[in-house]
This record gives sequence, C-alpha cells and structure tokens, in this order.
Amino acid sequence: MDRYSLPRSDRSGPNPRSNRPSDTFLRSASAASRGISSNSMEKMLTWRSFLAGLVFLGVAVVLPAQQQTPATAGTPDPKLVEDLVAAYRILAQQGVLDGFGHVSVRHNRAANRFIMSRSLAPELVTAADLIEFDLDGNAVDAKGRSLYSERFIHAEIYRARPDVRAVVHNHAAALIPFSVSSVPLRPMYHMVSFIGKGVPVFDIRNAFGMTDMLVSDSAKGRALAQTLSDNSCVLMRGHGVVVIGPSIPHAVGRSVYLEVNARIQAQAMALGGNVTYLDPQEAQKMMDAGENRGYERPWELWKAKAMGK
Repeated sequence: MDRYSLPRSDRSGPNPRSNRPSDTFLRSASAASRGISSNSMEKMLTWRSFLAGLVFLGVAVVLPAQQQTPATAGTPDPKLVEDLVAAYRILAQQGVLDGFGHVSVRHNRAANRFIMSRSLAPELVTAADLIEFDLDGNAVDAKGRSLYSERFIHAEIYRARPDVRAVVHNHAAALIPFSVSSVPLRPMYHMVSFIGKGVPVFDIRNAFGMTDMLVSDSAKGRALAQTLSDNSCVLMRGHGVVVIGPSIPHAVGRSVYLEVNARIQAQAMALGGNVTYLDPQEAQKMMDAGENRGYERPWELWKAKAMGK
C-alpha cells in the first residue's frame, strides 16, 4: 500500500498534536470545504489516517471480506487420481482435447468437492497438477498456480446433478456446426445411445447478452447446468460441449464417441437423401442393457496407451 508524507507546518516548529489521525481528518475536511483540489487532498492524507479519522467521527467503515480457503476433504483415492490423469491424456490422444479443455471428477470423500488440473494443456497433466475445489469454484490449495477460468462449469453441474461423478468440457471441431445451425445432433449408431433423448444447446446470450463466451462465474455455470438438465451432454453455441457421466470412463467414452457421431452425421447428411437415426426407444433399450458395458474395454486400452503401460 502506498503511503504519502504529511507536510509539516513551518510556522512554529513541529506540533506533537498536529499528526493525530483525528486532527488530520478534520483539517482535510475543512480544506475540502475551502475548495482545495482532490489531488492536493490525496497528497495530504495516508489511507490509514483517513480511516482512523472516519472512526473518530463515528462513521462506519466496511472493508471487503477476504475470501476464505475451503477445507480439504482429505486425500482422494489414488486410483481416482490415476484415472483423472489418464482421462486428460486419453482425450488429447483421441483428438477430443487439444491445448484447451478440461476434465474433472467428484471427490470420493465428499460430494461437495471435485478435482481437476491447474490451467495446463491436457496432455501434460500429472498427479502433481491436480487441485481440489469446492462447489463455488474455490481452490483448496492452489499454491499460486493458475486455474481454469471455466471451472464453474464443473462446480455448478456437480451442485445441480448429484448423479454426476465426472465432467468433460471440450471444443471438438466436429461438434461446433451442430451448436450454430438449426440441424440437431442426433444418434447415428449404437455407441451414442446416451443422446437418444436429444442434445440441448446452451446459448450464453439468452441470459447474459454479449460476453466473451466463457462460463467464468457461478451464475453462468448455473445457467449452463439448467440447460443440461437431465441430459448426458449439452452443446455450447460457438464454443464446444460439456459431457457428463457416472464415472470417468463413462464421461471419457461418451466424449470420444460423441465426436465420432458428429463426423458420421455430417458425412451421412452430405450424401443427400434421407438419413435414418436411432429411434429413441432403441436408444433407451441400449441404455437399459448397460451403456456400452461401462466403456470397460476401450477404457482399458486407452488408459494403457495414455499411461505407457
């Protein structure tokens, strides 16, 4: 905080009472009433003396409350940590994430905590980069590291959806056309039965007008979570997509096959003629039978490659 020196009177030498905070404030108030400029006033005061003067005169001073660091939920399951690191690398290797995008998982010890990486390119993420957050997007111990500005996507979805255990946000190019056109993203094949009910589109302008397109606070995160509703994913106009799941393998598998489905749909539509999509009842039967067996088979392969095992 900058401090300024108070001018000393030259008339009769130093006055031991002249630098009391109350005297300083009263002289300044009097000076102001005589029309002294605000610049001169600032040079005559220190911030501390000004506040002390206010208190002396009985004026209430309200200082902004400091944001409190949330308490940790404890050490997460090591397997959960390993799977989260693998998820970042898998999605980068599968072309779903590039230098942007992020993945999170709900903490296994507390439903009101989640874990995600510091702001870092996904393929570079290690266990040391992971940070615990509360549902307001506050880091438990950031240690001075940069955070993803869109962590509020994850926080508000975990708040709104107790069933969600993992969240992926990506900018896969194949999905963008379906976020900016009147053509809905629809299930082309059995691997995407999870979108049998359709895919909603979140348009940030509807609630917030002109923005930088980023979901960078809790209010925007809540609006996105409301559009997601009880669906498995939500497109973001001109931005990307959010995919959720009851586990990390589900969220990752859905993200991979959703991007593939978008490419297949665009190719089928480009052929001309009628396109046959999965019927909603077919999709539901596939879900009831066990959605792609929990992605167990591809997850095992993808994780081995991503972790070099």
